[in-house]
Amino acid sequence: MEIYQCLKELNIKYDEIEHNAVYTIEEALKEDIPGKIHGVECKNLFVKGKKGYYLIVIEAHKRVHLKELAHLVKESKLSFAKEEELETILHLKIGSVTPLGIIYDKDHKVTLLLDQELQQKRILVHPNTNTKTLSINFEDLIRIINTTNHTYMMF
Repeated sequence: MEIYQCLKELNIKYDEIEHNAVYTIEEALKEDIPGKIHGVECKNLFVKGKKGYYLIVIEAHKRVHLKELAHLVKESKLSFAKEEELETILHLKIGSVTPLGIIYDKDHKVTLLLDQELQQKRILVHPNTNTKTLSINFEDLIRIINTTNHTYMMF
């Protein structure tokens, strides 16, 4: 519910659909979620390094190069965070990873790494559950990031 409260307080307009639970981007594409709601399907990965946690948001069809991103954030290497860390920090479960989870990161442990090609687009994100998808403007995601005082980098 906090997600919807945040969207309301920031006066963020969104479209929403309910669907079967999806746990991977491949399942979301099989459900044809992008065909039912306008926006770019995104892959969201929660990773960590020695210096902190990172939430990668990238267009679904692209490959993630952790080595290059590690260099960008000045980490020796990045690896996938544990499920318990995902639940504790972002209140998320595997299959429902979303950049909107940052509203639960009150200690600002997470830096967002955002695909620069998402700018000026509508993106599809889960509202912390993998049975719903929201379509929001990328600029509104940036507003949420700034409002929650999180750091982000474009790549």
